[in-house]
Amino acid sequence: MFAKARESGGARLGVVVSRKVAPRAVDRNHLKRLAREAFRGARHALGATDLVLMARRCPQRSGWGAVRAELASVISELAQRAG
Repeated sequence: MFAKARESGGARLGVVVSRKVAPRAVDRNHLKRLAREAFRGARHALGATDLVLMARRCPQRSGWGAVRAELASVISELAQRAG
């Protein structure tokens, strides 16, 4: 995940999940939905920050809960640093 502060405006999120990382469109879209869900929870605390999430590998289908928890923890940590 990359983060860069901006001068004004709200927080923005960009998510990149390549076909090489997750060959099935269902999995790519699921990763994007999880990232957006975690971002919405901490958006107000991030201030004027741009975040870019680049997926490096697709988890097993049974590991989606761990992905959700990790994303939430990373974004909340960034929010604490920003605030």
